[in-house]
Amino acid sequence: MAYVDGFVLPVPKKNLQAYLRIARKAGKIWMEHGALEYKEAVADDVPKGKVTSFPLSVKLKPSETVIFSWITYKSRKHRDKVNAAVFEDPRMAKLMPSAKNKMPFDGKRMIFGGFKISVDH
Repeated sequence: MAYVDGFVLPVPKKNLQAYLRIARKAGKIWMEHGALEYKEAVADDVPKGKVTSFPLSVKLKPSETVIFSWITYKSRKHRDKVNAAVFEDPRMAKLMPSAKNKMPFDGKRMIFGGFKISVDH
Protein backbone atom coordinates (compact mmCIF):
# COMPACT_ATOMS: atom_id res chain seq x y z
CA MET A 1 0.00 0.00 0.00
CA ALA A 2 1.34 3.47 -0.91
CA TYR A 3 2.63 5.62 1.93
CA VAL A 4 3.27 9.32 2.47
CA ASP A 5 5.20 11.36 5.02
CA GLY A 6 3.57 14.78 5.48
CA PHE A 7 4.93 17.97 7.03
CA VAL A 8 3.58 21.41 7.94
CA LEU A 9 6.02 24.01 9.26
CA PRO A 10 6.47 27.75 9.73
CA VAL A 11 9.37 29.43 7.96
CA PRO A 12 10.35 33.06 8.50
CA LYS A 13 9.83 34.88 5.19
CA LYS A 14 13.38 36.25 5.42
CA ASN A 15 14.66 32.61 5.52
CA LEU A 16 12.43 31.21 2.77
CA GLN A 17 15.11 31.08 0.07
CA ALA A 18 17.59 29.44 2.46
CA TYR A 19 14.92 26.88 3.40
CA LEU A 20 14.16 26.13 -0.26
CA ARG A 21 17.88 25.69 -1.05
CA ILE A 22 18.09 23.05 1.69
CA ALA A 23 14.81 21.46 0.53
CA ARG A 24 16.05 21.15 -3.07
CA LYS A 25 19.21 19.40 -1.89
CA ALA A 26 17.31 17.14 0.51
CA GLY A 27 14.76 16.32 -2.18
CA LYS A 28 17.47 15.14 -4.57
CA ILE A 29 18.87 12.88 -1.87
CA TRP A 30 15.45 11.39 -1.09
CA MET A 31 14.77 10.78 -4.77
CA GLU A 32 18.19 9.17 -5.32
CA HIS A 33 17.43 6.76 -2.48
CA GLY A 34 14.09 5.73 -3.96
CA ALA A 35 11.33 8.12 -2.87
CA LEU A 36 8.62 8.29 -5.52
CA GLU A 37 7.87 11.97 -5.04
CA TYR A 38 9.25 14.87 -2.98
CA LYS A 39 7.22 18.11 -2.84
CA GLU A 40 7.56 21.40 -0.99
CA ALA A 41 4.74 23.95 -1.26
CA VAL A 42 4.71 27.54 0.02
CA ALA A 43 1.44 28.96 1.37
CA ASP A 44 -0.56 30.92 -1.17
CA ASP A 45 -4.19 30.77 -0.01
CA VAL A 46 -4.25 29.66 3.64
CA PRO A 47 -6.67 31.78 5.67
CA LYS A 48 -6.30 31.90 9.42
CA GLY A 49 -9.23 30.08 10.97
CA LYS A 50 -10.97 30.70 14.25
CA VAL A 51 -10.66 27.11 15.50
CA THR A 52 -8.28 25.30 13.12
CA SER A 53 -6.12 26.23 10.12
CA PHE A 54 -2.61 25.80 8.80
CA PRO A 55 -1.50 29.12 10.38
CA LEU A 56 -3.00 28.19 13.75
CA SER A 57 -1.52 24.70 13.66
CA VAL A 58 2.05 26.03 13.64
CA LYS A 59 1.41 29.19 15.68
CA LEU A 60 2.31 31.27 12.61
CA LYS A 61 3.82 34.69 13.29
CA PRO A 62 3.16 37.65 10.93
CA SER A 63 6.74 37.45 9.66
CA GLU A 64 6.41 33.77 8.66
CA THR A 65 4.85 31.64 5.95
CA VAL A 66 3.55 28.06 6.03
CA ILE A 67 5.27 25.23 4.18
CA PHE A 68 3.29 22.09 3.34
CA SER A 69 5.42 19.21 2.09
CA TRP A 70 5.21 15.51 1.43
CA ILE A 71 7.27 12.54 0.31
CA THR A 72 5.64 9.47 -1.22
CA TYR A 73 6.78 5.85 -1.15
CA LYS A 74 5.61 2.42 -2.33
CA SER A 75 4.81 1.32 1.25
CA ARG A 76 5.77 1.97 4.85
CA LYS A 77 8.49 -0.67 4.56
CA HIS A 78 9.84 1.18 1.51
CA ARG A 79 9.65 4.48 3.45
CA ASP A 80 11.65 3.01 6.32
CA LYS A 81 14.30 1.68 3.91
CA VAL A 82 14.56 4.99 2.01
CA ASN A 83 14.73 7.06 5.21
CA ALA A 84 17.44 4.83 6.66
CA ALA A 85 19.53 5.34 3.51
CA VAL A 86 18.85 9.08 3.47
CA PHE A 87 19.96 9.59 7.04
CA GLU A 88 23.13 7.55 6.47
CA ASP A 89 23.98 9.66 3.41
CA PRO A 90 26.90 11.98 4.31
CA ARG A 91 25.31 14.80 2.29
CA MET A 92 22.43 14.91 4.78
CA ALA A 93 24.82 15.58 7.66
CA LYS A 94 25.75 18.84 5.94
CA LEU A 95 22.09 19.85 5.83
CA MET A 96 21.21 18.94 9.43
CA PRO A 97 21.40 21.47 12.29
CA SER A 98 24.74 21.92 14.01
CA ALA A 99 26.75 24.63 15.71
CA LYS A 100 27.72 25.94 12.25
CA ASN A 101 24.48 25.11 10.43
CA LYS A 102 21.38 26.71 11.94
CA MET A 103 17.99 25.59 10.59
CA PRO A 104 16.06 28.40 8.85
CA PHE A 105 12.84 27.49 10.72
CA ASP A 106 11.61 26.54 14.19
CA GLY A 107 11.54 22.75 14.21
CA LYS A 108 9.60 22.71 17.49
CA ARG A 109 6.53 23.97 15.63
CA MET A 110 6.80 21.50 12.74
CA ILE A 111 3.99 18.95 12.40
CA PHE A 112 4.82 15.64 10.73
CA GLY A 113 3.59 12.11 10.38
CA GLY A 114 3.34 9.04 8.18
CA PHE A 115 0.09 8.04 6.46
CA LYS A 116 -1.22 5.07 4.53
CA ILE A 117 -2.76 6.29 1.27
CA SER A 118 -6.37 5.13 1.22
CA VAL A 119 -7.74 6.83 -1.92
CA ASP A 120 -5.52 7.33 -4.97
CA HIS A 121 -6.85 8.43 -8.38
